[in-house]
Amino acid sequence: MRTRMTVHRQLLALGMVASVSAGAAAQQGASTIGTRLLGQPAVAAAVAAADTLEPWVIEQQIAVCEVPAPPFKEQARAEVIRRAFTGLGLRRVRIDSVGNVIGEREGTAAGGPHLVFSAHLDTVFPEGTPVKVRRQGTRLLGPGITDDCRGLAVLLGVIRALGQASVTAPGRTSFVATVGEEGLGDLRGVKHLFGPDGLGRIDRFVSIDGAGLEITNGGVGSKRYRVTFKGPGGHSYGAFGLPNPIHALGRAVAAIGAIEVPSTPKTTFNVGRIGGGTSVNSIPFEAWMEVDLRSESTTTLADLDGKVRAAIEAAVGAENARWRHDSKVTVEMAVVGDRPAGRTADTSDIVVAARAVLSALGQSAVLDTSSTDANVAMARGVPAITIGGGGSSNATHSLEESFDTRAGVVGLRQAILLAVALAQP
Repeated sequence: MRTRMTVHRQLLALGMVASVSAGAAAQQGASTIGTRLLGQPAVAAAVAAADTLEPWVIEQQIAVCEVPAPPFKEQARAEVIRRAFTGLGLRRVRIDSVGNVIGEREGTAAGGPHLVFSAHLDTVFPEGTPVKVRRQGTRLLGPGITDDCRGLAVLLGVIRALGQASVTAPGRTSFVATVGEEGLGDLRGVKHLFGPDGLGRIDRFVSIDGAGLEITNGGVGSKRYRVTFKGPGGHSYGAFGLPNPIHALGRAVAAIGAIEVPSTPKTTFNVGRIGGGTSVNSIPFEAWMEVDLRSESTTTLADLDGKVRAAIEAAVGAENARWRHDSKVTVEMAVVGDRPAGRTADTSDIVVAARAVLSALGQSAVLDTSSTDANVAMARGVPAITIGGGGSSNATHSLEESFDTRAGVVGLRQAILLAVALAQP
């Protein structure tokens, strides 16, 4: 899910990176890489092919989106992408143990960088959601049509363009369609890529997620909990005086709502779901809530986490003290999501190269902060960004989610050129 979280930093002329550090020469090279690569006939042909490929990419976007991929049930869509990867000529195409689809383009140099270029398979929509895509003029409407059917379609477009133009690069590229990017999926797909049974050394990581042309180089971290309050329960009249789990939950919600958080770094909290109880005339034996905590800063997120935990414990203590009964309310906090925060420096080679690619295509760049698959790479110190797939979107994560195809081809051009640029040493 690529949702902008911070004030955008509008950057003007790209290639204006001034540096007196030891990395100045490398940055200068990265800042002109887009223009230099467009001087190579094969690369220029691949980027030019975007104009004729974009209608095909739109067809793929619709077709992929009409295959359901609810949370934790991405298998059917994964199989569609696996067949597409194979048909487009990728090597070693497979579905790994957690459900990621992986295919590779080999590099020409043994010591070249290993680039991962990805998009995510899953949607936020539950099983049974109608997924038929509708057209209204230049707009496509359907659940997940932008997030992330556009990313998957652009991924396929990049593979096809590079293959048609016979583009080669020193580094090898692993193209990946990941599982578990949304919600309680907790980035499980990309976490596996970086784990002991994953892809091994990864030098650069790019996720294509949603619409637009923003370059996301900041990763918003999050902690998510399912908090369960338990007590003996009883009749609302006959057992009156027992501590009440729902009352304890209410005290906790009120206390969390009163926590002060900084605006910079942006830090947020939310109680998103609550439940429990059996009837209006019963003291419940259980109540639960789901809590989402986010921050751009690992330290600030940890501080908020401590305050929320303290608020919950205090709420339980207050409920038990209110009734002074031998039976007590207890609480359990289960982690249901843990997304690391991270950042790829504005002056890093991968960000400078991404800006240079947009400059070479006549576009300005906006740097952004969000929560995406790239968080995992950022947190591990691997240069990583997320880019949009061009076009524009509306009503993301709703049944009326839409993608406007106008200017979509610009996103495809960007992704093609960036895939080549980041496969260079």
